Amino acid sequence: MRIAVTGSIATDHLTHFPGRFTDQLVPEELDHVSLSFLADELHVRHGGVAANIAFGLGQLGLAPLLVAAAGADFADYGARLAGHGVDIGPVHVSATRHTARFMCTTDEAGNQIATFYAGAMSEAAVIDLRAVASAAAVDLVLIGANDPEAMIRYTKDCRAAGLPFAADPSQQLARLTAEAVQELVTGAEYLFTNEYESTLLLHKTGWSAADVLARVGVWVTTLGEKGCRIRRQGEPPAEIRAVPVVRPADPTGVGDGFRAGFLAAVAWGAGPLRAAQLGCAVAAAVLRSVGSQEYRVRVDDLLAQCGDVYGPGCAEELAACLGRVGGRT
Repeated sequence: MRIAVTGSIATDHLTHFPGRFTDQLVPEELDHVSLSFLADELHVRHGGVAANIAFGLGQLGLAPLLVAAAGADFADYGARLAGHGVDIGPVHVSATRHTARFMCTTDEAGNQIATFYAGAMSEAAVIDLRAVASAAAVDLVLIGANDPEAMIRYTKDCRAAGLPFAADPSQQLARLTAEAVQELVTGAEYLFTNEYESTLLLHKTGWSAADVLARVGVWVTTLGEKGCRIRRQGEPPAEIRAVPVVRPADPTGVGDGFRAGFLAAVAWGAGPLRAAQLGCAVAAAVLRSVGSQEYRVRVDDLLAQCGDVYGPGCAEELAACLGRVGGRT
């Protein structure tokens, strides 16, 4: 199965302020704040939901297509993704805008001041998804958080072409209208949300859970350290516990790692239960590292974790699939 991953490509610029923001705020002057914080750390990391998911799929041997927009500064980032098995051919490179950036400063109390620059992401709608999918014989499209116009266009393109798609609106749910959310969800083979997003989706659309399940094939809700929930119309929900991590390092990109593992298992013909279990194992690998694209897929470790947490039957079923990863250890 060939998977196309759409969504954002971004770089994360993360700084640390060795103090508290609140100590610098003067209550009677809040109507014209002008502050500068001297940071003592800077970490620049690769990110963006589409790039993160494609990175995971690439490590799992799926050779995904990355269908997204980036700036002229994408050359080194793109080469790195290509080196990890991602097909970056469909990436649109803007002539005038930089790759999207997330810029965030965190203080000693965990408070954050952040800015997201959309940059080249605002040009994502110019990509002809139907042409890309036809040329590469794509079997499934993940429609992730992106420029809203692009998300709507890609969804309509998939329906028009009869191309199966997975809906993953995530961070854009807060911005999208009720009508847009309904458009993005209806007809999806898979719908991905976290626990808060599932509630927000129902609130935005006015639908019940049963209404959603009547419109999608499988609804996957990630539950953080509790694992995930799988729901399908006419069936009781299935709760899949997480793969435990003794020393979590960084939660950034964990949900994207889960999606990569889940979609890889789907591509190999596994059912939703096994797909969710592999997703949880990949998510744990991300959680143990700092940064959303710093982990490495180790087949033996994934199989051992699946066997320990979900039983030998899970490990045996996934062993043949993970064997296709080949030399990627």
